[in-house]
Amino acid sequence: MTDVPRDELARRIAGEITLSDDAGATLRKWRTDFDISQTVLAEELDVSSSVISDYESGRRESPGIGVVRRMVEALLDIDESRGGSRIRQYARVISAGFESDIVQDLREYPTSVPLERLYEVMDATELVRGDHDQVSGHTVINSIEAITRLSSEEFYRLYGQSTSRALVFTHVSRGESPLVAMRVVNPTPNAVILHGLEEEDLWEHAAALAGIDGFSLAISNRDLDAMLEDLRTLS
Repeated sequence: MTDVPRDELARRIAGEITLSDDAGATLRKWRTDFDISQTVLAEELDVSSSVISDYESGRRESPGIGVVRRMVEALLDIDESRGGSRIRQYARVISAGFESDIVQDLREYPTSVPLERLYEVMDATELVRGDHDQVSGHTVINSIEAITRLSSEEFYRLYGQSTSRALVFTHVSRGESPLVAMRVVNPTPNAVILHGLEEEDLWEHAAALAGIDGFSLAISNRDLDAMLEDLRTLS
């Protein structure tokens, strides 16, 4: 595995933990994102699991740069020993030219997946059925960051390798901005899933625009971290 995405990811994680107002909580966020238990991380570092617990809970003083670096390297070593799925995912995001605070997940599936399977994983409710009933990948996007920071050309790169995919927008309050953005993207995705709102909060014109452009529209309120974890099982 190339060291470039690993090194970039190591710098990002270490910087985020070091600069955080709650370093322990940030460490816990990254550890759980890597699906690594306190016990496994402690074993890799040759310390007791209580040390990790104390850092994460704030019972122990925030770790210094050297300790943070060791913890980050341990997370990445464990990921590599498991096949490197988290490091590869980060590489896919940066190779598409995005910061990971804009694109939270970008995956291509080995084979096409029925939309119903994607909805099941996301606990999503379909509101409009579009022209296609399968997807070949997904991109999870922070809608606020994407809409405020991306140009129309950059927005198109959210498709990754295929437009036969689902675009999942998080941090959505009404869905107006993502749906309007779809009007200027050609071709449109097979499905758009809005995360974080109830059906009664949905912008009144959202369903009509989805119907005009021919993509399926669904909403989900599932816990974001749990949803991202289960989405990884599709690739």
